[in-house]
Parts: sequence; C-alpha cells; structure tokens
Amino acid sequence: MLHWPPAHEQLVETPWDPEAARTAIGEIAADCEAAFGEGPMWGAHERDAEEDDRGPWSTMYFGACGVVYALDLLRERGLVDPVRDYVPALDALLERYRDEPEFGRWAHAPSYWMGETGLLLVRRRLNPSVETDDRVAELIAANAHDAHREFMFGSPGTMLAARWIGRHGLWRDSADALRAAWEPETGLWTQHIFGHEVRYLGPAHGFAGCVAALAAEPDEELHRRASDVFRRFAIEEDGLANWPPGDDEGLTHPERGGIRTQWCHGAPGMVACLAAIAPGDDEHERLLLAGGELTWRAGPLAKGANLCHGTAGNGLAFLALHRRTGDERWLERARAFAMHAIAQVARDRREHGRGRYSLWTGDPGTALYLALCLEGGASLPGFDSPGW
Repeated sequence: MLHWPPAHEQLVETPWDPEAARTAIGEIAADCEAAFGEGPMWGAHERDAEEDDRGPWSTMYFGACGVVYALDLLRERGLVDPVRDYVPALDALLERYRDEPEFGRWAHAPSYWMGETGLLLVRRRLNPSVETDDRVAELIAANAHDAHREFMFGSPGTMLAARWIGRHGLWRDSADALRAAWEPETGLWTQHIFGHEVRYLGPAHGFAGCVAALAAEPDEELHRRASDVFRRFAIEEDGLANWPPGDDEGLTHPERGGIRTQWCHGAPGMVACLAAIAPGDDEHERLLLAGGELTWRAGPLAKGANLCHGTAGNGLAFLALHRRTGDERWLERARAFAMHAIAQVARDRREHGRGRYSLWTGDPGTALYLALCLEGGASLPGFDSPGW
C-alpha cells in the first residue's frame, strides 16, 4: 500500500458551494481579528507547540506575520474587509525578533519562513521603504551559500524574497550557488538542518522546493534533470505513485511508522511542485497523474485542514494538475477537499475552543486555499509566488 489509511478521513459528501467558501473565509478572518491580542501576537495552538518551544512566534511559518500576510492577501481579493492597521504590530514583531530570535539554536535571521526576512517582506507589503528593501537584500545575500539548501531556512526561500523586492541579480547569485550544490550522483541537494545531514525530496525541506525556486526562470536542462529525479524516486503500485521523504528511507517512517501522503512529504507536494516542470515526455505526465490519483484515493488528512500537512495542502496537487491539464476533474476534486477543509476548521474550533492562527499549519492558510478554489488558481502565495 502506498498510503497509510489511519492518517486519512472519509471525504464529506458536501457539494461545492462558492458561497460557503466565501463565508468560511470571512469567518476565519473575523476569528483572527477577534483573537488578536497583546504582544502583538496570536497565541500558539497546542497542536503547533513543542515541549521546548511553546511560542508564541512572530515569523512567517508559525507566527503572527504569516497571519497578517494571509489577511492582507484576502483583503486584496475583496474577500474580507480591512479591520486594523497592522504596521505597528509588525514593527513590534520585528523588534521582538531582533531582541530574541526565535527557535533557539536553530535561529537563522535570513530565513524566509522562520526568520527576519519573512517579517520584513510582510511589513514591506503593508508599508514599503528603501530601508526595508536594503535590509532584505542583505539577508538574501547572506543566505546565498547557506548549507540548509531548502525552502524554510535556506536560499530557495530567500530567492523568492529576491523576486519579491525586484532584485534579479540577487536571485541569480543564489540560483548559481544552488545549481552548483545540486549533486550529480544523487540528483538531490544535501540539507544541513536541525543538526543533521539529510537529503529530503519534498517542498518544505528538500528537492521539490529547490526546483520550484529555480523554475522561476525557464530552463530546459532544469526540467530534464528534475524530471529524472522525480521518476527515479517514484514508488508505484496499481497505477498509483508516492514518494518517500528522503533518499535513505522507504515510504514508511522508520521510527513512528505510517506513510506520509501530504504536501510537505509525499505525493501531494511532489505533484504540486513538479506539475510546473515540462520535460516534454509522457512518462513525467503519467507519474503526475498517478500521484494525483493516490492523493484523491487516500482522502483528506486527519491532521486537519492546513497547508503544510493537511487537507488543503493535499488539494494543491489537484489545482496544479488542473492548471497543467485543463481537466475539470481536478478542479472538482480540489473543491471537494475544500468543502472537507471547511468542515475540519469548524470541527477543530469546537474541539479546542479557538482557531489555529498560523499561515502554514492553521486556518489562515486554509482560507487562502479556499480562495484558490474560488478562482481556479494554483499559484500558492508565499511559496511559488510573492502574491497572486
């Protein structure tokens, strides 16, 4: 079997309803606004907190600036009304981060998702300045040869930041360094992360995220090499396909057991990223469809509705396949997952007595997924594009 049934749920049989999606987006935004508190922060959800770091956080992935970013993207689309000026809050968050960088010994200021770079980019979105751009440029340059070589901490993330501020030369410097570190023997990049040396495949920490960053510019050689790796690591069964988290393990987690079929590790993220690669052969397309079909048959994720390792993130694979193929079936599947995600957000709020206030693991990211389903789009803000 290519997925682990206990990690998934039965899909709710609720027909796609755009008004229900708009209502859910509005409710998520209103809940975020109502929960905005002292600090200025949103309290960390118990499912995000670790024993050694219980938050709250300020940065893009888990923290407050990611919530502000999501709310502003939704405001820009006319899906929510602006309520407050978040610039003073972002200034306080930035000061807080500089006084005490988050994530202890893993703190890395140039990090886009987990460091100062993401904070500055959201502040720039709301209140641009030359000084902010210059500081972001410093952080991008400092990260060009960073040994993380993944999206969350490393240069693939700050390459997106270079596009965001329009500094193509900085993008090129990082791209050249990333290409030079692309290993011809493994076809992957080696990540130095959390004190370990690994070779991950997925978008957040590995190969797919590096490829997505480099694919910002057309490159036939990139497409060919990336597709070769995509095919080599695919594990197939009965017309379906999944991918292991790294090059040194199979599908089943060696310690915790189970198989991850989610955006950050497994078929959904691989398909969502590699659907933009066009090597010009049928085998690549066949595997994309096989990975999408596995994601559909496995069903929504029991972990919740979020982007990184939840139902919304898995739905990104369907949106990417719809964009690539034009087949309406994939948009219908993405919208079916959207309806399930709406139910999960409501259920989790009842269970925990509060929302989950983070971009990548919580409700604001799910609201962005609902907006994508309304538009039929597939470009994910903050990962493969600075915005929509």
